Amino acid sequence: MLIWLADYLAQYFSGFAVVKYQTFRAIMGVLTALMFSLWMGPAVIAYLQRLKIGQSVRTDGPQTHLGKSGTPTMGGVLILLSICLSTLLWSRLDSRYVWVVIITTVCFAAVGWVDDWRKVVEKNSRGLPSRWKYFWQSVFGLAAALFLYHTATSPVELQLYVPFFKEVAINLGWFYVPFVYFVVVGSSNAVNLTDGLDGLAIMPSVMIAGALAIIAYLTGNIKFAQYLNIPYIAGAGELVVFCGAFIGAGLGFLWFNTYPAQVFMGDVGALALGAALGLMAVIVRHEIVFFIMSGVFVMETVSVMLQVASFKLTGKRIFRMAPIHHHFELKGWPEPRVIVRFWIITVILVLAGLATLKLR
Repeated sequence: MLIWLADYLAQYFSGFAVVKYQTFRAIMGVLTALMFSLWMGPAVIAYLQRLKIGQSVRTDGPQTHLGKSGTPTMGGVLILLSICLSTLLWSRLDSRYVWVVIITTVCFAAVGWVDDWRKVVEKNSRGLPSRWKYFWQSVFGLAAALFLYHTATSPVELQLYVPFFKEVAINLGWFYVPFVYFVVVGSSNAVNLTDGLDGLAIMPSVMIAGALAIIAYLTGNIKFAQYLNIPYIAGAGELVVFCGAFIGAGLGFLWFNTYPAQVFMGDVGALALGAALGLMAVIVRHEIVFFIMSGVFVMETVSVMLQVASFKLTGKRIFRMAPIHHHFELKGWPEPRVIVRFWIITVILVLAGLATLKLR
């Protein structure tokens, strides 16, 4: 939005021309979203407390979590507001990529909001039934996939690129739609499963968003894309601004979510952030790199799948509790140790993912 005002004012003062640069607007997106988060955070937390929207804690989990009962949840609303406001201010609003990511993020947030509301306000322990949650995730995931498929302007946008190989690009054709659906919905649920400890989900999400910002900038610049031999996606560079807002909002939320947390993001935040990350990875055509960088989310998801499969088939559990972060807690690791070590793993995986840009 502000870029249009800056274009007009640049006629009278050339300094406003700096706003046209994606890197400048990305930096301002980070700072603006961070400012919004820190400014609105106390008010949002106080409002959630007045509504008595408190987290319920399972009694069969780590005993250290019992003290968290009643901590305000649904704090993901704070993240979403900060991301959307900052993105709308600093991005080009004629970008189809910006709009599809914003709308998809908000739609997944709506699914999470209904689930959280039923659990903590209506005191319905089931929340939104799993079949309906998955149904609406599927509807919104398929809608985003179909939009990208029908608005693609070049074959490059529908190809799957494999890291480490210069010439390997698989034309997905119509299979692009279910593939995008799988990435977006899978990423959404993976982040949601990881959101079980203070700051455990938000910081890896911020790190991955930062890496996707770099990738979006490179894929949206034809010179860098040709130099690195990665797909050139016209217009994808504008996602740098959304990623910047994501980073700023995430860091602002972490200010209140760090151990011991004053607020939890809830499904309204986790489902939305996961969907946003997955969709951006699809747009910049780096899904496999995204899979590498999201190793912590993948590990958490696989641990749940293995636990369920093992118990149903053999009656025995592989882990003391799933997702796997609870397993380490029950082994005696303090919560901050689990969180920070998972952050360190994410740093390593993000750097490994970025390294693939040059190793081709």
